[in-house]
Amino acid sequence: MTISHLERPAAREPEGLLVLFHGRGADEHDLFPLLDVLDPERRLLGVTPRGPLSLPPGGAHWYAVREIGYPDPATFASTYRAVTSWLDGLVAEKGIGFERTVLGGFSQGGVMTYALGLGSGRTRPAALVALSGFIPTVEGLELDLEPPLPPIAIGHGTFDQVISVEWSRRARQALEAGGTEPLYREYPLPHAVEPGFLVDLAPWLAGAVYATGGR
Repeated sequence: MTISHLERPAAREPEGLLVLFHGRGADEHDLFPLLDVLDPERRLLGVTPRGPLSLPPGGAHWYAVREIGYPDPATFASTYRAVTSWLDGLVAEKGIGFERTVLGGFSQGGVMTYALGLGSGRTRPAALVALSGFIPTVEGLELDLEPPLPPIAIGHGTFDQVISVEWSRRARQALEAGGTEPLYREYPLPHAVEPGFLVDLAPWLAGAVYATGGR
């Protein structure tokens, strides 16, 4: 199982890495325009990978949907192994440490963001951005919510009928119970990204990267 991706180069020598994971049935082109919204000065190398699975109703997927909150264990496990290997290889190839790497995603991509950023034994990234997703419960995946956690931003539409906003509220509660106060935003939208929240995230994201030595 291989992971393909697109790259948006930084304006100069990259000061960090921004990786965005698309949602169910989309592809690596879907969130590519958001790289410039989140990093308008193009100080970071931007990367958008493609989910390795082709499933109904089409497009690329990170795992098969079994039940919201509980990804299919078999497909999730194989993808998780492939993506962790790809991400570790990317970080090593580019010479940009995880302390200067931001992971983000929408829907299934938000689920992968939580799994990759909070997975037990994984190196902590500089920050996480989870949009309209949930912290997954899946056999074989152990999460580490013990502090210190990286800065985490969560956004979710209150009219979301695909993944209820309650899932992000639960994520917020779980993180707060672990001693972390995420940047949290709800907005009156369905299963969609709120552009204004992304604009607000740009300085937050820059602060998270450069506060950890990305200057």
